[in-house]
Amino acid sequence: MKRKVLIIEPSEIIVDGIKQALQHPDVRLLEPEASLADARERVVAMRRDDVVIVNPTLVKGAEAVRGDYHVTAVALVYQYVRQSALKGYDGIIDIRDSRASVLRTVLDACRQNGENDNEDTRGVTHELTRRETEILVEVARGLTNKEIASKFNVSIFTVTSHRKNIMRKTGIKSVAGLTVYALLNNLLDDR
Repeated sequence: MKRKVLIIEPSEIIVDGIKQALQHPDVRLLEPEASLADARERVVAMRRDDVVIVNPTLVKGAEAVRGDYHVTAVALVYQYVRQSALKGYDGIIDIRDSRASVLRTVLDACRQNGENDNEDTRGVTHELTRRETEILVEVARGLTNKEIASKFNVSIFTVTSHRKNIMRKTGIKSVAGLTVYALLNNLLDDR
């Protein structure tokens, strides 16, 4: 299934580079926009597993991008951005990333936000994304979905979706099992 990708970025040179990196049969690039205000109507028409790539300095957080529509939000970083401004994004593209890394970040972000039920992807183990790893660590520490959502400034639905993806990828169905997995993979610090 083709994923629609909307780039919100005022720099034409940056947009052209991202578009080149996203040349792939599973990606349908939409006409880019310079600001979120210009793109709002188009974001409303997007599905959960479609992607909005946005410069985080143009918006006040990932939730401003998603609104009530829960599209996949990926931050495009090419200047200094505080880490707190990147919380809640489903993925982060750094301007220094390779083409393959940019494409992988976008496709992984789609998969983690929208459940992909294609026959050929069921039962296949994938490496956890950075956000899934963060969620896994908080689950292992005993936080509830509500507490995790509050910590990462995302919706409870997003946390639930990440947990489903973690369970599908690891094949582990219990919190105790996920905790053991986190310990065995040295994901928990000594706190």
